[in-house]
Amino acid sequence: MAYQLQVTIDKDSGFCFGVVYAIDMAEEILEEDGYLYCLGDIVHNDEEVARLKAKGLRIIGHEQLPALKNEKVLIRAHGEAPETYRIALENNITLIDASCPVVLKLQNRVKTSFDQQEKVLIYGKHGHAEVIGLQGQTNGDALVFQDISELDGVKLPDRFTLYSQTTKSVDKFYAIKEELQNRGYDVKANDTICRQVSNRYEELGDFARSYHKVVFVSGKKSSNGRVLYEVCLKHNPNSFFVSDPSELKPELFEAGDTVGVCGATSTPMWLMEQVKEVLERY
Repeated sequence: MAYQLQVTIDKDSGFCFGVVYAIDMAEEILEEDGYLYCLGDIVHNDEEVARLKAKGLRIIGHEQLPALKNEKVLIRAHGEAPETYRIALENNITLIDASCPVVLKLQNRVKTSFDQQEKVLIYGKHGHAEVIGLQGQTNGDALVFQDISELDGVKLPDRFTLYSQTTKSVDKFYAIKEELQNRGYDVKANDTICRQVSNRYEELGDFARSYHKVVFVSGKKSSNGRVLYEVCLKHNPNSFFVSDPSELKPELFEAGDTVGVCGATSTPMWLMEQVKEVLERY
């Protein structure tokens, strides 16, 4: 039986400018040199990483960097800690710096706070590439938490400066600021959340409500993907998370359904188009 699904891709979904910039830079060098090292996954999407690996991208971890000499290494949009630049200088490594300008601005602010002897708190995901880069600006002194409950029972100074990972929810950031102020702290909040990401929350809610079903396409490693999928679910309980077209199940759909396809800031448009093609064959 043909379902005749009406499938629409969200025009606002897909790579943010920071990711587009990093991938464009990588592709340009791969074209010329045939290979390029990249520190960590260039984007939190396995399918896009596989596509670039096939063109010669070599993903390395921080532990492999000191062994490289006289090579080009790409720094992805998430940014890096000062230590990375120091090793590169010692090993004659040319850094192709594709750090997102929003992240760089945040790194500079965090460093300034630290240099001015302010205690720095960062609302962000433990172990996330961007957060590691931010912590590096404070020689590892910043306190990172991904949920306010982690601060229960922690002795904090009376005054501190609060920052956030760029892809976190604006509402949640301000709720945390308010809660800390209610606990009696003098909180200087520095909102450096990326508006390209935060604007997506509202737009995505409207998008999700407009269809019978929603297919959200994202890599499982994407923290931005998790948050945006939750937005879809909140506005449309018939929202499904897939990383790959093979994860789609025909039985989730009914004849005549309208289906919205959307994704994270790390989801390539070509992947959403593949999902659309599969759905249209049902």
